[in-house]
Amino acid sequence: MRRFLLPALPLLAAATPAYAAGSDGVNVTAVTMFIAIVLVTLGITYWAARRATSADQFYAAGGQISGFQNGVALAGDLVSAGALLGLAGLICSSGFDGLIFAVGYATGLPFVVFLVAERLRKLGRYTVADVLSTRLSETPIRIFTAVATLIIVMFYLIAQMVGAGQLIRLLFGLDYLYAQILVGVLMICYVMFGGMVATTWVQIIKAMLLLTAGVAISLLVLARFGFDYNALVAKALAVHPRHEAIMMPQVYSGSVWQSVSLGMTLMLGTSGLPHVLMRFFTVPDARAARVSVFWAVMCQSGFFALIFVLGFGALAIVAGDSAYLDAKGAIRGGGNMATIHLAHALGGDTLMGLVSAVAFATILAVVAGLTLTGASAVSHDLYARIIGRGRATERSEIRVSRMATVGLGILSVLLGIAFQTQNVAYMISLAYAVSCASTLPLLILALYWNGLTTRGALAGGVTGLVLAVTLTVLGPPVWVKVLGNASPIFPIDPPTIVTMPLAFLTAFLVSVLDRKSVPEAAMPSAI
Repeated sequence: MRRFLLPALPLLAAATPAYAAGSDGVNVTAVTMFIAIVLVTLGITYWAARRATSADQFYAAGGQISGFQNGVALAGDLVSAGALLGLAGLICSSGFDGLIFAVGYATGLPFVVFLVAERLRKLGRYTVADVLSTRLSETPIRIFTAVATLIIVMFYLIAQMVGAGQLIRLLFGLDYLYAQILVGVLMICYVMFGGMVATTWVQIIKAMLLLTAGVAISLLVLARFGFDYNALVAKALAVHPRHEAIMMPQVYSGSVWQSVSLGMTLMLGTSGLPHVLMRFFTVPDARAARVSVFWAVMCQSGFFALIFVLGFGALAIVAGDSAYLDAKGAIRGGGNMATIHLAHALGGDTLMGLVSAVAFATILAVVAGLTLTGASAVSHDLYARIIGRGRATERSEIRVSRMATVGLGILSVLLGIAFQTQNVAYMISLAYAVSCASTLPLLILALYWNGLTTRGALAGGVTGLVLAVTLTVLGPPVWVKVLGNASPIFPIDPPTIVTMPLAFLTAFLVSVLDRKSVPEAAMPSAI
């Protein structure tokens, strides 16, 4: 493992920062803290690698993670670069529109408790497909679930890779391409060697660091304005070109359907995210799963409350200071870097180095969890259960998982390059949109309706998945912002208001028509 990672460390240490306001040369603090984060997480991975000798340890940490530990790690999964970097940048640029995303993400996790958490833990072993296979024919369901999981994971990974690339390019002067490669190498090594044990502990450490950094920056921002939040907001409104208009919805004000679609996506999408649901297989029982969600909600809600201070603080302090703006008046490094510049404005190189290191740890932890989920879909659902028909050895299954990890890492780097100009919080919403139309309808119907058939599940899932991806490509995020067309073919972004109802309706109708011809196993008594 060391031969993969150690050559990358001098690359960081030798890089010259693209920007460090008020200083000349290398930001020694940022470089030191970055390398410290990498070394600590490498140590965790080395420790975990010695324990991840079985499939149970590799995929689910042996089911021995406590409710509190898993809750903090779960919060670490959800409070990603999209929150620390993307949401603050979105509020800084768009005001109320950014607050919509913050509130939406914060309200999503409680739905997991009410809808799926406890039932999921009773039925599943490693992946979402394990749960669905208890009710439905294994082969087609595992194939569909694996494909849906990989698509969701890739959308989510894009957001993290974009944030990481912009962060490293800003601080170390590395070309965006090399920054992407560096993060990809680290991500591959964490998952390939440490599995779920390493991923969990990296998530726990990262979540605690993130909460501490968020509280510290928020207090410093409020101290600048005499701990008067109204004064902070007033200064932010004065700085922004649209002034008071940013306190009203802008992007989502023209269409009621688009606003409803976004709300559905943000609030329900969490319940269908495979990398979040996979966390409930790491605890010993259903009670620990409930405890996990309680602590995750506490940590996540606390951090999202701080986003209101960080976003307006960045607008008031950073957007009004020419030292942090480029020749066009935009924030250096892009809007995703607003929090990093805010840290520098409040605490110089030291605080910027700390926050940058925490942001980097955040990204590494989340991409590790995502990559493990995607690799599990390939190795456990496709290779072990479908190709190997349950006869594959644990050693070969873990080997395939590591090969899949390399493939996902390479693909995520390529997609991170393609989507480098996108806001990371917005990109995460696209992953939520796909989960709302694919994995979530199948989970809800499988857990709560005995009439669901295999054909119905496949018809509904495929309909939702294909429509979600197609309408996303034809909508503003890809058709306009990536492909450069003047206007989208499908105007609603995200398309959840169309795709999710159609997925449910298709699954229901096909199951009703198919129920008499395809006998299904009864629902387990645990449900």
